[in-house]
Amino acid sequence: MIYVCVAAQNDVSTAGLVLWKVRQVFEEFSREYRLLVADDCSTDGTADALEPYTRALPMTLISWDTPRGYAASMEALIKKALELTDRPKRDCLITLPADFSISPAILPELIKRTESGADVVVGEATHSTLPAIHRFVRRSAPWLLKPGVRLSGFRDVLSGVYAFRLVTLRACIRAGGESLLDTDGKCADAELLARAASLARQIAVVPTDSRLAPASPRRRNEGPLALALNLLRASRRLEIPAPSAPVQRASS
Repeated sequence: MIYVCVAAQNDVSTAGLVLWKVRQVFEEFSREYRLLVADDCSTDGTADALEPYTRALPMTLISWDTPRGYAASMEALIKKALELTDRPKRDCLITLPADFSISPAILPELIKRTESGADVVVGEATHSTLPAIHRFVRRSAPWLLKPGVRLSGFRDVLSGVYAFRLVTLRACIRAGGESLLDTDGKCADAELLARAASLARQIAVVPTDSRLAPASPRRRNEGPLALALNLLRASRRLEIPAPSAPVQRASS
């Protein structure tokens, strides 16, 4: 089973497109899958837009009464997948942005790498349409996260597009206690990657194109300067072991 996780908040214009594109991908790339979607108290009609998809797709929608943030949404999705799986060594979880900044068309490449044995697969975005300052901060993220988080070998740790073998995520939760993530926003993406990579036996990277997505409130509240500062703060708060497995690129 492949669990495709989408954490949404005020993404009414794109969340449905993401889900429908996921369906199209799996119609052509036949695998057993389930969508897990969290709506973090959207105020723009996202919840109403998502509800019909629960009837049209193999999908579980999670929501709550008060906003919890991106990291809490992602943790809830991970724990739901772990609750549902009966084959954690085989099943995988894939995270996708709700803003369609990266197309679900990347799914087959992520899945192929996990089927080849990778415990963690990273979709590295080119960010070709992002402004220069955004590209600079994102390229600098591995350096900004040192020394608390060491992610050498990666060119993009903030894409939010990752595939994890569920047994690896289960080990992360057991190692970290009740809460898996201590940061939020894009920092939480890097933290999740770092925690899983530190326990992975095999790590792979695949390239993916990105585009400038509509700016959701969550994205607007974390511009390039705020992101850089948050990454520096995370470097002082976190202490995550460096991965022992080398990073294998798609061409290797």
